[in-house]
Amino acid sequence: MSALTVRLDLSGFGTIEAVLARLNPLQSETLLEALARLIREQTVDRLISGGPAPDGSAWKPNAERRTPILHRTGALARSIDYAVSGNAAIVGSGLVYAAIHQHGGAIKPRSAGALAFRIGNQFIMTRKVTMPARPYIGLSVEDRAELVAAAVGYLRRLFQ
Repeated sequence: MSALTVRLDLSGFGTIEAVLARLNPLQSETLLEALARLIREQTVDRLISGGPAPDGSAWKPNAERRTPILHRTGALARSIDYAVSGNAAIVGSGLVYAAIHQHGGAIKPRSAGALAFRIGNQFIMTRKVTMPARPYIGLSVEDRAELVAAAVGYLRRLFQ
């Protein structure tokens, strides 16, 4: 599974830590759930638009350019989900091919002598395909700012 884990670790922030200490567990979980949902939406938007990676770099184009990279069928975008437990949220995909897109790597046949696939009208057989990393899960500078603004807005509403 490709995943991003977000933990609320506010040690050293004094006043924010004191504010969060006033939250009951349900309020903390509600905040973390909202942040996880926002990260999920940021990730889905990145996939639908064709990038860029969270660090701002462009994804290496693929041979078939009719659709945005990583969004040919929309299955990867639809698979992005999150789970919240305690003070952590995990955002990711359970699709078997999600990790190879996130991290890159080599794909080799398990039981056949070669991989067989089609690119456009061309039929290809090869012993190995090297996939470039196209990180789609992560937080850009803009994503982080949006998360901080959402958290601050939530806390302000609680204590008004």
